[in-house]
Amino acid sequence: MAQQLAYAIITPYTLHKSRTGGILARLITRTGLELVAARMFAPSLDLVQQYSDLIISAADPQDRRVQELIRDYILRNLAPDPKTKRPRRVMMLLFRGEEAVRKVRSVIGNIATDRRGGETIRDTYGDLVLDEHEQVRYFEPAVLASPMLEEAGLKLKLWARYSDSDGGIVNGTLVYGPDETTQRTLVLIKPDNFRFATGRPGNVIDFLSRTGLYIVGIKVHRMSVAEASEFYGPVREVLRTKLKDVVAARAKAALEKEFGFKVPAAEEKQLGEILGPTFGDNQFENIVKFMSGRSPAECAPALLTQPGTEKCIALIYEGVEAIGKIRDVLGPTDPSKAPPGSIRREFGSNIMVNAAHASDSVQNAEREMKIVNVGQNNFRAVVEEFYGKI
Repeated sequence: MAQQLAYAIITPYTLHKSRTGGILARLITRTGLELVAARMFAPSLDLVQQYSDLIISAADPQDRRVQELIRDYILRNLAPDPKTKRPRRVMMLLFRGEEAVRKVRSVIGNIATDRRGGETIRDTYGDLVLDEHEQVRYFEPAVLASPMLEEAGLKLKLWARYSDSDGGIVNGTLVYGPDETTQRTLVLIKPDNFRFATGRPGNVIDFLSRTGLYIVGIKVHRMSVAEASEFYGPVREVLRTKLKDVVAARAKAALEKEFGFKVPAAEEKQLGEILGPTFGDNQFENIVKFMSGRSPAECAPALLTQPGTEKCIALIYEGVEAIGKIRDVLGPTDPSKAPPGSIRREFGSNIMVNAAHASDSVQNAEREMKIVNVGQNNFRAVVEEFYGKI
């Protein structure tokens, strides 16, 4: 069966309520589709109006009244605030696979006043409340998605056309107090969370939501060997020196077992001096391979700058004391030393396979964000690869 592209738009209200992680987890695990792109938008009035014009459809299983509610909701809640002119945050997720449009819509669900339980995303996070006269008192769809393949194509092409002007790392969407100083920091949800269709990427975002920070940038990223080498470059010299004692002790134990004699302390230290840097380089190669899928030593020069085979999600969080708050929830590098309730304690396996990375200073946040380039528009690239130039 042919591959399809499907989208899910997380509304400004849903983003504000930090429900993003739970929604992403459901979409990944219950559709089995591949998350191929993600992008933040601050939609302009032009984009919102054109998108709203495509909402009413005879092919949509929802009745006409609900479709009209969605159209009016889009015009009212996705466009910039008419009073302040402040744009609103919207997150667009793009999935690929067989029957992608039907699967995404099925998990998101339709809207009805008589829904039962929490089977779909809209059952759990959406609301349609009527008064005693059957008039709408409150309406929140939570997530938007196309009901049919043809409409998905039209809408994806529309959003892709605006993805440079209205999308990327969004600015001016949030309000802070006059005395509040904000920061931005980078989070990478690492490749160990994407080995199979698991809710872990969404679960990690859920953990991060307790910081009260805001997502202003998102990108599905495949690190090249060159990017991973630059990103983790500062770690290399640390590994070459920090691991000398560890290498010395392990080499001493191996030699004593093999040859049956004691290695004196002076010679043990020499073993560390000789083997420590080599072992550190090997560990660095392993880190780069874990993040990109290829180690520098085995990578042909032509492939150094090509996207790697491993996937991660890059997020930019914004808010007061963003760097420290994210690091607190993430936990120490070694999962065995991380406190209960931290991301690395819950999802990490060892020092390298530890679920996520977060910048540890303002300077490193700036350096790392530049390398990963979260604002890069691979959303449009994926749409154009599928549909052709738009």
